[in-house]
Amino acid sequence: MTRQIVLDTETTGLSAADGDRIIELGCVELVHRKLTRNNLHLYFNPDRESHEEALKVHGITSEFLRDKPRFHQCAQDILEYLRGAELIIHNASFDVGFLDRELQLAGLPPLAEHVAGIIDTLAMAKEMFPGKRNSLDALCDRLGVDNSGRTLHGALLDAELLADVYINLTRGQDALLVMDEAGSGSDGLAVAAVDLRLFSLPVLAATPEERAAHEDVLVQIDKASGGKTVWRNFSEAA
Repeated sequence: MTRQIVLDTETTGLSAADGDRIIELGCVELVHRKLTRNNLHLYFNPDRESHEEALKVHGITSEFLRDKPRFHQCAQDILEYLRGAELIIHNASFDVGFLDRELQLAGLPPLAEHVAGIIDTLAMAKEMFPGKRNSLDALCDRLGVDNSGRTLHGALLDAELLADVYINLTRGQDALLVMDEAGSGSDGLAVAAVDLRLFSLPVLAATPEERAAHEDVLVQIDKASGGKTVWRNFSEAA
């Protein structure tokens, strides 16, 4: 099972080293690149005020957080949810730095020891779109992801948007089912060879609706690749 967790945090400020803390954690689960709705969303009392600039970004007040649990009280449950998954984070060094600090304060090993790996979508976007703005909002606009409801930053909302962005960024990279030399599928089951020449196969033409849907997928793939798709180049050359 390919399990991925798209993760985002909100914090009291920009520096975990200077004592800033996590106040919100949002996680969205993908299994085989499909949303499962098995999400995790928590708020934490950081025992300190948010910086004024941070408060303008997330709008989460100390009064709202006063009755929320401390991070260390939820740390084991969080790690159990994340355990063994591949994490997808935008600007991963920021969130991982805060999570590692919170885990350290809770007397627990760093995040990397609990998960299968970490993908930084900011690094991916910079490689795909060099020289362009690659904030989450910019990527939503570029890839056609609806972010109209994002008036303030929120960890769960941003994780949901990032899941859509990630799927668009990696469209077309799904693994193909291939047979090994022994004639077995990837699940280990025997696959019988069939000579299709023995059959008279009908040719079914695509309907106008199917052709339109196909063209829409091609447009999305082309947009995600920054206009570098091969078929567009051949089409223009012809």
